[in-house]
Amino acid sequence: MIEIKNLQKSFGSKPVLTGVDLNINKGETIVIIGRSGCGKSVLIKHIVGLLKPDAGYIKVEGQNVDELNQKELYKLRQKFGFLFQGAALFDSMTVEENVALPLVESGNNILKEEVLSLVNKNLSLVGLTGANDLKPAELSGGMKKRVGLARALVSNPDYILYDEPTTGLDPIMSDSIDILIKDLSVKLNVTSIVVTHDMYSVKNVADRVAMMHEGKIYFEGSPDELVNSDDQVIVDFIKRTGV
Repeated sequence: MIEIKNLQKSFGSKPVLTGVDLNINKGETIVIIGRSGCGKSVLIKHIVGLLKPDAGYIKVEGQNVDELNQKELYKLRQKFGFLFQGAALFDSMTVEENVALPLVESGNNILKEEVLSLVNKNLSLVGLTGANDLKPAELSGGMKKRVGLARALVSNPDYILYDEPTTGLDPIMSDSIDILIKDLSVKLNVTSIVVTHDMYSVKNVADRVAMMHEGKIYFEGSPDELVNSDDQVIVDFIKRTGV
């Protein structure tokens, strides 16, 4: 479980998070939505300790992230897989090398044969069996997202953070990524945190939705409760998505 309490963060004189309260339950897929610049990505960077809060706290399985030393923080981060917005693949590496990177850098001295086996297993999970020797330049946008997801999964994380997983993709490819996120959440029993402004993704993958507005959680509930809300802030947000 992840517990977020009164989380606050400003950059210079600009407040971004103004008191976020949110609990994320084990095994659920929660989608965090909100307008661009509302603090969604800032929030998930706090979850893995990439940013330090000005006030409030985040606890992951009872551990206060901000109070951990470097060794403890590194150990905690091994519980997380992270799919970055642009997939963040290394152009000079093959698909296999990109996916294997978390295992190689873990310092656990994993045998090459075991690394290859895990890479192949996770490429299979995302529908990219046999793509090992391709370079990122040879991949479509959707394939890059899938490789990034295989890399996020390869260390067998308890939590997966998705930062705008469908941005830049056409509707058909976006749907396939959404289906993959949902299927993997069920198949692997991981806790999935999806940050997006895409209402189609909300309907496709969410068990629960948290909407951010003015630096706080403005709404929590099911996708149906969100879509059927008559709150003007929510109605305006949904209209802007074109859903």
